[in-house]
Amino acid sequence: MGLGIRRFFAEGSWGDLRSRLVSAVVLGSFVCLLVFAGSWGFRLLCCATGFIVFDEWSRITRARRIRPHFAFGRRVFYLSLLAFAFGFELAALLIFVAGLGFLVFIDRGERKADWLIGGLLYAAAATFPPGLLRGSDLPGLLTIGFLVAVVWSTDIFAYFTGRTFGGPKLLPAVSPKKTLSGALGGLAAAVLFGWLFARWAGGTGGLAIVILAIVLSAAGQAGDLYESWIKRRFGVKDSGRLIPGHGGLMDRIDGLIVATSVAWFVGVLLAGFEHPAGAFFAG
Repeated sequence: MGLGIRRFFAEGSWGDLRSRLVSAVVLGSFVCLLVFAGSWGFRLLCCATGFIVFDEWSRITRARRIRPHFAFGRRVFYLSLLAFAFGFELAALLIFVAGLGFLVFIDRGERKADWLIGGLLYAAAATFPPGLLRGSDLPGLLTIGFLVAVVWSTDIFAYFTGRTFGGPKLLPAVSPKKTLSGALGGLAAAVLFGWLFARWAGGTGGLAIVILAIVLSAAGQAGDLYESWIKRRFGVKDSGRLIPGHGGLMDRIDGLIVATSVAWFVGVLLAGFEHPAGAFFAG
């Protein structure tokens, strides 16, 4: 293993590590500030995230070419973002669902807007679940913190473990660089850091937290693979150039989008729409 590591550094495989770390620190600090702020500040971050994700998706999939459908879908989504930013959460969801349903209905025969509809759903997943989970109370803050601990530890340790140990590829047809060792290393890190965060936050750190960390880590990795498949499908290397060393915003938060959506869905099932974060942490 020592020879493999020395060869790894000698080949310059970690040449992009510096820019990745700097970007992660800057982005992480900004996100943490708004996560702590909660309420309207975090909702604005979520709306900006959805706006950028929809733009990146539209450029990757060329959804802009479906002119009438795209114009309608974009306006509906922007209107829902505006309502969400001002705290009208239920109205935002109703506007989005109604607009999306109408778009699906008028396109049912031609199926020309499939990628546009997928992009709207993906951008909505990047916007609404994190904002609804965070809210303005302590359980929301702890839930977002837990999600970040799980997903970012998965991402970081999957990168390091996969680059260090290599081995069989996870899904070479979708993402040639991702390895099984990286996936397992990321999963183990998610369990460890998720458990530590839950203990620090005053939770029990029991089996339920371990299972939740495993589910969210797997969901995050699935989200990463899904975005890789989208980019490979359209022959795109990065979703954009917004973040140095990481590409576009979708490249950075693809796993977080899916994991947060899963957490929100579970929270709604267990604790209701009003306080989904209450399913994970007590106030």
